[in-house]
Amino acid sequence: MNRIRRTAAAAVLALVLPLPVIAAAPALAVPTSTFAHSATAPEAVHADLPRPTGQYAVGREILHLVDKDRPDPWVPSAGPRQLMVSMYYPARPGTGGPAPYMTLGAAQAMLDLKLPGTTVTAEQLTETRTWSHTDARPQPGRYPLVLLSPGFTMPRTELTSLAEDLASRGYVVALVDHTYENAGTTFPDGKTLTCAICDTPPAGGPGVIEQSRAKDMSFVIDELTGHHQPAWKYAHMIDPGRIGMAGHSIGGAAASTTMAADKRVLAGVNLDGTMFEPVPAAGLGGRPFLMVNHDLGGEQDPSWVDAWAKLDGWKRWITVAGSNHGSFTDIPVLAEKVGIPSPPGTTIGAERSVQLTRSYVAAFFDQQLRGIPQPLLDGPSSAFPEVSFHH
Repeated sequence: MNRIRRTAAAAVLALVLPLPVIAAAPALAVPTSTFAHSATAPEAVHADLPRPTGQYAVGREILHLVDKDRPDPWVPSAGPRQLMVSMYYPARPGTGGPAPYMTLGAAQAMLDLKLPGTTVTAEQLTETRTWSHTDARPQPGRYPLVLLSPGFTMPRTELTSLAEDLASRGYVVALVDHTYENAGTTFPDGKTLTCAICDTPPAGGPGVIEQSRAKDMSFVIDELTGHHQPAWKYAHMIDPGRIGMAGHSIGGAAASTTMAADKRVLAGVNLDGTMFEPVPAAGLGGRPFLMVNHDLGGEQDPSWVDAWAKLDGWKRWITVAGSNHGSFTDIPVLAEKVGIPSPPGTTIGAERSVQLTRSYVAAFFDQQLRGIPQPLLDGPSSAFPEVSFHH
């Protein structure tokens, strides 16, 4: 079984989970860093996320959802489960104002956990340029819904580039923070709740986290589509008959767990996440699934081998040469801008990794939720020579 190493080598990018290692270990260790301060964050330098590739402008609205029927699984004394969700949607151009990347509290909490003592500042992260707009007027029409789930300890904002691109292509996207599972989640009252299970993972192992995320996602679907008065004012944009889910690391693993528990999720994508909760022996009811991982140097994640055999619908398993565990997120873009080096063996550039992730995830959902054939998914492509297909 994979585990996540507790420490990374000096000067290795520590904003993302270190590379998975094939080992027999039941727990999901929390990554820390021996980062040697080789990166100096210049003043007034901040990152721009790559421009979305679709035809639509992108709107964004932040939702605060409260599940009154479920106590928080990690901090029961906190009361009902509360989630912060970023909704991205096709918008009318020229409407709304710039959407900030993340809150100052969440940025500082991430740096405190992942890069203690670094010269990178929280302000630099919050000043990252996005391409979405708050209070933007929506485009008319009904669109597929894609749920996104980030990696363990990481804020939801690590998947902003993917969320914006999907929205620009004509999807509504719900990007979910799983409270107490990441460095910090900021709520409307301004309070940032930090990770409650980072130092003491829950009994039962990481599979319990995947199960909890599946409940989070089903609740979000309920709030967006299952009520006479949905929690989001633009919920009419969502086609409830076309729902998919993707995620990074344990968020990707939770995609199959969510599909197993909720038949409303018709298609799933796992971006480099060990599946601590196995795919059911009976499969996922013929529903399609895409698995994308970085090169493990000739090794294979046993949980993926097990899942591949059980997946009973359309499926693809692709490996990206020269990538690392964080290549499927925004983190390489941010790190490159402030001078943090990539992990050893990484040869794929930050913008290239974003382009590749966006292309394959969008192709998958276009084919599975819209019925548009995508030759990119049929096999190796000259446009992406880094990608190989598992057979």
